[in-house]
Amino acid sequence: MIISIGNDHAGPDYKKAIIAFLEKQGHTIFNHGTDTFDSVDYPDFGHAVAYDVESKKANFGIVICGSGNGIAMTVNKHQDIRAALCWTKEIAELARLHNDANILSIPARYTSIEQAIQMVDVFLTTAFEGGRHANRVNKIACK
Repeated sequence: MIISIGNDHAGPDYKKAIIAFLEKQGHTIFNHGTDTFDSVDYPDFGHAVAYDVESKKANFGIVICGSGNGIAMTVNKHQDIRAALCWTKEIAELARLHNDANILSIPARYTSIEQAIQMVDVFLTTAFEGGRHANRVNKIACK
């Protein structure tokens, strides 16, 4: 799979650990995040990830900021993006199963790196259930 990842200054350590985990599994990574803790604007990195997923350049996206909210709001402005703010692996699983989420948003200040990697693993290995959920998902985008 091709995974696009972006983060602000709250997430360099998370991104580094997630990329190592994904590369070990053989995934290709597009890295749009910062590598420093110097203050940056999360929309700059979120939009880049959303463009990759929106254009089908990447299969999925992962975005990271302090609360996970700002960057999730940013990517969700894009058509056909369904970003889910998750803080447990169970929520990440439901985001895929029921919502066909294509971008995982991680709150770096409220999860551990270990939790983040668990969420990434579950998110990328869980298929959309479809069925009754497909009609609901089709109503999400404003087109």
